[in-house]
Amino acid sequence: MRRHGVVHIGIVTYRGAQLSAALGLADLFDVAEELLAARRPEVAPQLVVSRLLFDVATGVMLTEGADETFAKTPLTAILLPPSRGEPPVGDEFAPLLPWLRAQREEGAILASVCAGAFLLARAGLLEGKPATTHWALVDDFRAMFPDIALQPDRLLVTAGDIITAGGLMAWTDLGLLIVERLFGAEAMIETARFLLIDPPGREQRYYSDFRPSRGHGDPNILKAQQWFDSMLSRDVSVEEMAGVAGLEPRTFLRRFQKALGLKPIEYCQQMRVAEARRRLETSAASIDQIGWECGYRDPASFRKIFLRIVGLTPADYRRRFHSGDMTTGRD
Repeated sequence: MRRHGVVHIGIVTYRGAQLSAALGLADLFDVAEELLAARRPEVAPQLVVSRLLFDVATGVMLTEGADETFAKTPLTAILLPPSRGEPPVGDEFAPLLPWLRAQREEGAILASVCAGAFLLARAGLLEGKPATTHWALVDDFRAMFPDIALQPDRLLVTAGDIITAGGLMAWTDLGLLIVERLFGAEAMIETARFLLIDPPGREQRYYSDFRPSRGHGDPNILKAQQWFDSMLSRDVSVEEMAGVAGLEPRTFLRRFQKALGLKPIEYCQQMRVAEARRRLETSAASIDQIGWECGYRDPASFRKIFLRIVGLTPADYRRRFHSGDMTTGRD
């Protein structure tokens, strides 16, 4: 079989990296290459996938899994898998950062999944660029890198040849995107079809859970939050919340936004939609009834707000995430 060129993909298995993602990505690329070679052998490139392990003691990147013939081939793309535990931010990872910058200068595509974005950010490769990471790491990421335009609702964010993916399992989406970049849309669709996985297009907000801060240190605002927890099903006003907090409305608005980063109406909507999501996942009640129980008297308004926050209609969300078979409530 005649091959044209070499595509070399490196997957960095740093300490704590999720090996299932690293190995899964390698398998995905192997499948893509096999399908491409079977369909168009006359133009199929040679695809080499290497596991890269950085030796922090010597500052040398060790190449595993690639034929020695291709071990020194320049890297076309470098992928940083998720972390199984804490994000890779310790001093031990510092020697890896100049290597990442050098590879970017050599023209390699750099991509991360979940906590891997912390390495790209520490290397200065996300400055002035949009990015995403796992929704549960958003607060930590923003605290460490406040100047990066984080887009936590999105599962994939591309900024030229810098790509970040959100959740732990978003490596499938990233892998397909890399296949599309390197081999074209047809190869990506064929790979997705063979592996029975959805092509890129999901959003992280389908899965993220609203977690309001309770540790902001403002006892008056916390008192209003705790009161609102039991008021999801009825209309409340800013004046009522301010009264519960023991503050003047103007002072309440200022302190609320400082503590939570949201206006009270935005907070109330997030809390109500979060409760609606839980009920759509577990209850057979109608969508209109769930909206009513979560404080929405107008079904159309409920659907509009739910779609804006979640990115799916309540009916689509239920179809995707309901925990079991339903015999009623199929709106």
